[in-house]
Amino acid sequence: MQTQELETLAEQERFVREAIEKADEHRKKKRFKEGIDLLVEALRFGLEKETIYFRLGNIYIDAGDLNRAEYAYKRALEVEPHYANAMHNLAIVYKRQKKIDLYVRTYKKSQRMAIRYPKRSNLSPEVKGTLRRDAWKLFGIVLAVIIAAVAVVAILRR
Repeated sequence: MQTQELETLAEQERFVREAIEKADEHRKKKRFKEGIDLLVEALRFGLEKETIYFRLGNIYIDAGDLNRAEYAYKRALEVEPHYANAMHNLAIVYKRQKKIDLYVRTYKKSQRMAIRYPKRSNLSPEVKGTLRRDAWKLFGIVLAVIIAAVAVVAILRR
């Protein structure tokens, strides 16, 4: 499918998703140029830019092009400042470039970022509702146990 033919948003989204998947396959087979070309083409649509830049960084780091990997991870962080995986991989690039001071600072920042901004879950509304109900049930049980314990202590003190 030619990218010029992709007029609807749904077609563009499908192309970007497929490009990301195919680029990962190319990366695993060490066909880095093909993966890079696919991802660069997918960037034209402006969709999932942080993911595309992250995957470009992964390909570049595997290909040994640390400068381009650094650039790609920085671009991913420009698009999504709380992208902990991109920050972590940027730290790895710095380590391989022997920029130890930058590596340490960036690695620590990636760890803090991973704690403060955990990945968003892709749970369906039904699953979220089930989890919410289960959490309330568990909360109720814990609360009942605490109230029972306080009542027992109050009775025994008399």
